[in-house]
Amino acid sequence: MSLKSKVESKEINDLFWENHLTLSTAESCTGGLLAAAITAIPGCSSFFMGGVVAYSNELKERILGVQHETLETKGAVSEETVIEMVKGAMHNFGTDCAIATTGIAGPSGGTPEKPVGTIWIAAAHGEKMKTEKLEGNQGRELNALYATEKAMRLLLDLFQKEEKDVEK
Repeated sequence: MSLKSKVESKEINDLFWENHLTLSTAESCTGGLLAAAITAIPGCSSFFMGGVVAYSNELKERILGVQHETLETKGAVSEETVIEMVKGAMHNFGTDCAIATTGIAGPSGGTPEKPVGTIWIAAAHGEKMKTEKLEGNQGRELNALYATEKAMRLLLDLFQKEEKDVEK
């Protein structure tokens, strides 16, 4: 885990402790790195309820509630799929918030439309949600690490936006 991930994990830990919120994860291309980064900080058991690594479309459907039609028409690596994954994680784990990742980490599996390094991430707090598409192939390990860091930052940004909205 990078220093940046450790800092973001600590920020998430502090935020969730202070606000008595719960968190879950739904991962595909990050293969559990996101949950590992979150649980690297002591005290996470008070807010992190758990996560699922769903590589297959079957598990995305069965465990996370991703619609078959979404996978057929938009693909596993799409904004629509990551939104359904993050909603499924919140629902199935009964959490206030969730983070989800789906993408093509590589080195193979890419297409001209969705090359290796294409990754979608989503962070949600109740009905509030942010998504982001990552592009660029840095190799399998770095693609997954980058997506992990970006997913944690996306969650933190969701709350920073809320704090800014309240200040107005």
